Amino acid sequence: MKIKTLIVDDEPHAIEVIEKYIEDFAEIDLIAKCNTAIQAFQILQKIKIDLIFLDVKMPGLLGTDLVRSLKNPPKIIFTTAYQDYALEGFDLNAVDYLLKPIPFDRFLKAMDKVFDAYKVNHHRVGMEQVPEPKGDNFLYLRVERKMVKINVNEIFWMESLKDYIKVVLKDKALVSKQKISVLEELLPEDKFVRIHRSFIVAIDKVDSYHAYAIEILGKELPIGRNYKAECRKKLMSIS
Repeated sequence: MKIKTLIVDDEPHAIEVIEKYIEDFAEIDLIAKCNTAIQAFQILQKIKIDLIFLDVKMPGLLGTDLVRSLKNPPKIIFTTAYQDYALEGFDLNAVDYLLKPIPFDRFLKAMDKVFDAYKVNHHRVGMEQVPEPKGDNFLYLRVERKMVKINVNEIFWMESLKDYIKVVLKDKALVSKQKISVLEELLPEDKFVRIHRSFIVAIDKVDSYHAYAIEILGKELPIGRNYKAECRKKLMSIS
């Protein structure tokens, strides 16, 4: 199934960001983009649209007012720099409400909701299995259509984002279409520990820990009940 999509925003850069993000999704068919709610209304009279990325505050007519004017509105993801309209947005049965600037991992969560709503089995364009690590210290991840080489010694933690994973390094984070369990198999067991169903951390990067959480790179991550024993064992082994 192709999800026919419209982007509506009076900021060209905001349109560019969303356009770039959705390029990676084979199921998204970008039909049109425009700068005002009035233009969007005209497009909707001519073309069946399944999903709108809709800015709220635009000249002439608010995005929320556009939705109210439609008898059978498509799925809506509001995109705005203002939190004030969030409640109103959800009252209009929006799929999600994204605050600008929109981080890619937050965008992914919104897309998961869209795919769930349409019951689409989704994948990112060009997705392939993560190759085996090259040697002991490197692995490769597909990030935005290219394979990125990562030194495992530079990884601080990995976070599961449903069908995606965020790999956090000291100065940046990379997001890839992959299950955390797959990457767990590629990591050296003596260097990493699974602390939660959503988190794997580098043992030597842990700054401190207690019974329920670890602190790493200034962030506190939870220790899951089922992972406490193994986590404590590995952390104590380097104490």
